[in-house]
Amino acid sequence: MKEIIDFIVLIVLYMVIFYKKWKSKGKYALFINTTMYLYLSGVLYFTLMPIITSLPFIFNHPYESMNLVPFIDVLSGSGDFMRQVGLNIIMTVPFGFLLPLTEGRKTTFLKVIIYSFLLSFSIEILQPLINGFRSSDITDLITNVFGGMIGYIIYLILKPLITKVLYKIKNN
Repeated sequence: MKEIIDFIVLIVLYMVIFYKKWKSKGKYALFINTTMYLYLSGVLYFTLMPIITSLPFIFNHPYESMNLVPFIDVLSGSGDFMRQVGLNIIMTVPFGFLLPLTEGRKTTFLKVIIYSFLLSFSIEILQPLINGFRSSDITDLITNVFGGMIGYIIYLILKPLITKVLYKIKNN
């Protein structure tokens, strides 16, 4: 229920700031950028929300520092490691796929790695700050970046098909 406030803010931001800007660039830009916005809103929902209602309480719990031992769950045999790794990879595949569509020809493999890292790092740093029950883990950071890389590779494989479809969208 607390997430509703966050979604209202996201909708207002979209309508007031982004919709007009993207619409002025054409149907293609509106569609691709809105898709990325919806995707990132979903990522926020699963990783950080509720945000706004949590802000007054961010200093009411201890901040747990990031676990810096990669894949410690495997080494210690604890937790549901395969599920967590799979979900973290799946979560950022769309990011790696959509990023070149929002940026056009300016996107490189290195840029996808850097942006995936920054997205994941931001989430991992903010999670324990916003919510005392969440933790941050270097494994999540690694697997999120890997997911972004996979998404970009899928984009490169499908690029000829995507180019044809987007050409039709732009010219209709």
